[in-house]
Amino acid sequence: MLDACSTAGSAKANPFDTARRQLDAAAEIIGLDAEVLELLRWPMREMHVTIPVKMDDGSVRAFHGFRVQYNDARGPNKGGIRFHPDETIDTVRALAAWMTWKTAVLDIPLGGAKGGVICNPKAMSPGELERLSRSYIRQAGRLLGLTKDVPAPDVYTNPQIMAWMADEYSFMQGHNDFGVITGKPLALGGSAGRGDATARGGIICIREAARMLGIDLLGKPAAINGYGNAGAFAHKLAVELLGMKVVAVSDSKGGIINPDGLEHTALTEYKKRTGSVAGFPGSTPITDAELLELDVTVLIPAALEDEISCRNARNIRARIVAELANGPTAPEADKVLQERGIYLIADLLCNAGGVTVSYFEMVQNASGWYWEEEAVHRQLEKKMTAAIRTVHQTAGQYGVDNRTAAMIVAIRRVAEAMKLRGWV
Repeated sequence: MLDACSTAGSAKANPFDTARRQLDAAAEIIGLDAEVLELLRWPMREMHVTIPVKMDDGSVRAFHGFRVQYNDARGPNKGGIRFHPDETIDTVRALAAWMTWKTAVLDIPLGGAKGGVICNPKAMSPGELERLSRSYIRQAGRLLGLTKDVPAPDVYTNPQIMAWMADEYSFMQGHNDFGVITGKPLALGGSAGRGDATARGGIICIREAARMLGIDLLGKPAAINGYGNAGAFAHKLAVELLGMKVVAVSDSKGGIINPDGLEHTALTEYKKRTGSVAGFPGSTPITDAELLELDVTVLIPAALEDEISCRNARNIRARIVAELANGPTAPEADKVLQERGIYLIADLLCNAGGVTVSYFEMVQNASGWYWEEEAVHRQLEKKMTAAIRTVHQTAGQYGVDNRTAAMIVAIRRVAEAMKLRGWV
């Protein structure tokens, strides 16, 4: 009998095509009005910019960047800024769409946006990165503001880059306006608890999924594909909060495995010193393809898009797949995982801890009242727990996979806001 992947190709999917296919599938199930669907299939606005940057050798190089504001029916746009050599406008469009659904599924009053610059930050000096960051804000700043669109860190950007951007925007406004950016350092109005928020939200989802499935996570193995901020914190919190054993991790330069478990502090210090997890003492090498197919209780894709597809979906052996990355699973692979009884926690929900605490940061910036870290964790716990239970219930109600259930929850909320505002 043919499965969901039998007629699909093996080439990597266009991420914006994937995002719209996910939208179309959920819209068909709930009978969404055609005019609403057509509006939701496209960004409301987008900006393409050319960014001149003076390099350390005295030359001037032109970089190309984007800012996509997908839908702001529920509130100001929200979404990160990525620096990546393979950035494309369709990737940014897809990520802006997913951010729209993400804020809606968490029921926070924001829309969705995303920005990106085509560059290789690993090959740039701190001075070059600062000049690029400031120049990007000079170009895109007219679209930004606490009531319009608030960026945050994303792939290969960090709190220091956010600080430069907030400073440049403040200079453009003629007064301090640090609320235009979240994920900032604490000294510039950042929020306690923002650093590990994406991972912490994902770990809460894993815990709740395991409870609903009757899985005991204590001492069970986990593997993490991607060891940036989210992946590294997921390693730490999976051990501390769930009592799991992380046996394999990978980054852009290689992967490692140790069946007895990898010690988080030693590994993060090793990566900081060498630039990669590869070669960590006491481990053996493993490829990304091998890591994804390990026999583990929890698999955490925390890298880039399209890691799980028709190439490997039949070989995934994890009980739970928790998407800390954006778009790591192709639509056909979703169906295969569901058919095989693998519980997938979709990115729209699993990695939404970051945008949720960014929203808390916006609230704190607007009020001038800053919360203790315990309060941030407590509010994040409430939001993530309520969201995964709603998605789980919706999946059961409609007999669909969890991603489609999350989409149903999200698009209903966005569509309701659009109708109330008279857009359709």
